[in-house]
Amino acid sequence: MARYFIEVAYMGGRYSGFQVQENAVTVQSEIDRAAGLLMRGKVVTTGSSRTDAGVHARQNFLHFDTDQELHPQFVYKMNAILPHDIVVKGVYPVDESVHSRFSAIGRAYEYTLYTSKDPFLTDRGYFYPYRMDMAQLQAAAEIIREYVDFSTFSKRNTQVKTFNCRITASFWTEYDNRIVYSVSANRFLRGMVRGLVGTMLRVGRGRLTLEEFREVIGSRDCTRADFAVPPQGLCLMSVLYPEGLF
Repeated sequence: MARYFIEVAYMGGRYSGFQVQENAVTVQSEIDRAAGLLMRGKVVTTGSSRTDAGVHARQNFLHFDTDQELHPQFVYKMNAILPHDIVVKGVYPVDESVHSRFSAIGRAYEYTLYTSKDPFLTDRGYFYPYRMDMAQLQAAAEIIREYVDFSTFSKRNTQVKTFNCRITASFWTEYDNRIVYSVSANRFLRGMVRGLVGTMLRVGRGRLTLEEFREVIGSRDCTRADFAVPPQGLCLMSVLYPEGLF
């Protein structure tokens, strides 16, 4: 039995999230379906990151096990079967002990706001035409790196054993009519990035002081965070693995 990683990218707007669900079309279910058609048998993949409905990914990974030899044009054939908004970027043989989710050592996300009406960004960003204090917004992003427990920014009904995350990068970038939040960490909680963005926007608009923002983080109370930013602004940019894994 051999194990393979599949590297994919997708626009999440048409899907009910990444992970396979009953009676719903998801990114993973489309990949499993395409692989099953190509390999003429049932294929069950395991994903590295479970993005929500409407969330996009520049890079995500899945793994699967098979006792078949892969078609020499596996990537080309998969892309011919898959819908237009999902692409396979590569397939990589790995040791059977390597796991797409548990072997990952980091992930990076971006959340995009656009401040002027732009039809080319409607499905890839959040139209937010409000005046903001960028210095305060940047200061809030820097504060996030001081914390480890992100209970405040985890949606309820999650089964994780710990709410601790190690943030390695957190900053805002402003260019043209876009404001982009970039964040990297060893792991993320359910809804965490959208909760961080929504709550920081309150700081940027003067509705929360930086001291109050610290209080929200320290409260470990998810009712004090703002998760109301829409999913299409969020994109999983990369999943990191130890060097030489592939």
